[in-house]
Amino acid sequence: MKNISIIGGGIGGMMSALLLSVKGFNVTLFEKEAVLGGRLAFHHHGNTKIDKGPTIVLLPDMLKGILKEAGVHENDYELIECDPLYDIHFADGTTYTKYRDKDKQMAEISRVFPGEEAGFKEFMADMTYRFNEGKPRFLEQSFLTRWQTIQPATLNSLRKLKAFRSVSKQLQAYFTDDRLKTAYALQTLYIGGNPFATPGIYSLVSYSEHEHGIYYVKGGYASLVDVLERAMDKRGVRIVKKAKIEEVVIEGGKASGIKYNGIFEKTDAVVLNGDFPIAEKLVRQQGRQYQPSSGCMLLYAGIKGRYVEKKIHQFYMGENFERNMNQIFKEQRIPEDPSYYVFNPSIIDANLAPEGESVLYVLIPVPSGDTIDWTKEKDRLAKQVLSRMETQGFTDLKERLNWLDIRTPEEAKMEGLYAGGSFGIAPTLFQSGPFRPQFQPYPELKNVFAVGASVHPGGGVPIVMQGAKLLADGIEKMVHGKDEIKHGTDESV
Repeated sequence: MKNISIIGGGIGGMMSALLLSVKGFNVTLFEKEAVLGGRLAFHHHGNTKIDKGPTIVLLPDMLKGILKEAGVHENDYELIECDPLYDIHFADGTTYTKYRDKDKQMAEISRVFPGEEAGFKEFMADMTYRFNEGKPRFLEQSFLTRWQTIQPATLNSLRKLKAFRSVSKQLQAYFTDDRLKTAYALQTLYIGGNPFATPGIYSLVSYSEHEHGIYYVKGGYASLVDVLERAMDKRGVRIVKKAKIEEVVIEGGKASGIKYNGIFEKTDAVVLNGDFPIAEKLVRQQGRQYQPSSGCMLLYAGIKGRYVEKKIHQFYMGENFERNMNQIFKEQRIPEDPSYYVFNPSIIDANLAPEGESVLYVLIPVPSGDTIDWTKEKDRLAKQVLSRMETQGFTDLKERLNWLDIRTPEEAKMEGLYAGGSFGIAPTLFQSGPFRPQFQPYPELKNVFAVGASVHPGGGVPIVMQGAKLLADGIEKMVHGKDEIKHGTDESV
């Protein structure tokens, strides 16, 4: 196996291409659009731009380490630490600020939630243990065999990580104030999960913010795309844009080539990097049924001046968080009193808009799927949220708008995101860890692989990068070790 074709130029496809090229493989990357990046892209309006998708950089050491392994050095990009991390504004007027510094955080808890200090200390101590337990077991290994899934060590780790309890239920062991529980549960929305149903292992996201920090990529998260494309060019990765993939040709239980733009091209292996439930249709029509993650309605806005008193990241919570989540995930309707996130990057990055102007990004969690007529609802919801923002410190926001663009789950679906969900498949118990699609998803197709937000270990840019590392390491071992990675035995990758 020498020549590898990657279908999809998202972060998973680009990182797989780089990591495989470093290992000596000849890689061709096919992308259906005119530009690379997938979810990692800019929204442009005139001479302004803002990140279209991901904005919060988590796990910076993991991100930097994998980029370095792929031949991308730290002087090729710049990470700016966000400290404080962000503000959470509650409906009763309370504002809680999250800090990386432990002493500052304890002082903030004493100020806003007196009596909760011991619970926070216990939370951080327990999460430190669980992170050290879970990282090697679930982030740094795959589950390609039945034995890897059911072996006692895996099941014991799931028990230690409280995977069989929801994030919300787990937080009850540490905090009594519902607002503080919300402050450490809302992070499941980063990956499109309902905190009242998402497994407790995902509590590690809120812990990681304190332990590892939150960062911003100077120039925007999507500026990494140009960095990665230049690195691929240097490594000799062949990039084919505007490539409409028609079929992955299967012969004799293996992929023998791909058809794109009316052309057939032979290959030794195929990596699928589209949203997996959709991408796998190139290989077989009937796959497993998956639950999608939540959707987002996104507002991209150009503003006269800057809101310098506002932090780069802020969360605004509705009056009843549990009811909000139920309306999104169970009732499949737009919340009556929505919570939302505001990204205000111009306060630390002046290069996104002309002098005297700035950009804002507002993310409103909403249902994925087809239950909402967005042509009727998007303007109403945007007006509701903008009006609330004016009462929450964004003074004269509507008057200061230079422009406003709206993106709904309908656009996300048209762009290839499964059911319009923004984060891949939902992080439910039986779509996580050993139960999520793995980098070699089909026992019967030995040279078809997968990477991306819907593939283990999951969503979020650094985690998808880790998935690309698992894939590249696994393929290298398969080629230089055994003829194939065996399924259904105790052979591990």
